[in-house]
Amino acid sequence: MAILNVNPTRMELSRLRKRLTTATRGHKLLKDKQDELVRQFIQLVKKNQALRQKMEAALQAGMAEYVLASSSIPDVVLQEAFMIPLNKVTLDIQSRTIMNMDVPVLNPVYEDETTDDDFSYGFVSTTSELDLSLSHLDQMLPVMLQLAEIEKTCQLMANEIERTRRRVNALEYMTIPKLTETIQYIESNLAEDERATLTRLMKVTDIIAENEADQSY
Repeated sequence: MAILNVNPTRMELSRLRKRLTTATRGHKLLKDKQDELVRQFIQLVKKNQALRQKMEAALQAGMAEYVLASSSIPDVVLQEAFMIPLNKVTLDIQSRTIMNMDVPVLNPVYEDETTDDDFSYGFVSTTSELDLSLSHLDQMLPVMLQLAEIEKTCQLMANEIERTRRRVNALEYMTIPKLTETIQYIESNLAEDERATLTRLMKVTDIIAENEADQSY
């Protein structure tokens, strides 16, 4: 590992020690953030799998009922039944913060309040299978929005985990080792300078002592 290009002085040593302290503290905070992001990411992935299974089950049930209904209801009647929507839905998009990261919150907004028994068609020409099919499919909208919200959150969180991981690795394998080795290099140089200075002082002291001894004769 190469050391930083700095002057081996006490002032530089003090500055680098402060940088090392800051880098070490930053590394711990980022590592804790990475661990928490991974923990929440795993929880979201599990929730995503459960919601996807729920949505697929509702879709299969709805389509199975629709196949039964369409086999006994003429196509013209089906087209008339679906011509007028029962309700209009808009999407309210908000956001919330997870670990200093904004993630979406999707909420359906219905224009009119409806109940499970409300349908936009009459019951004379249709069958109960069609009612069951639409009930299953109607239950899918909140699940689909939840699923879209979680999948987008997982995508954003995965990107943040990767960015945090790169920063943690840069501090752990580059910045902190370089600072540590540079500090050791400066400390070694300063210790050498001190020993050299002490040696010179001892020699000067010996010379002075010898001069004083010669003068006493």
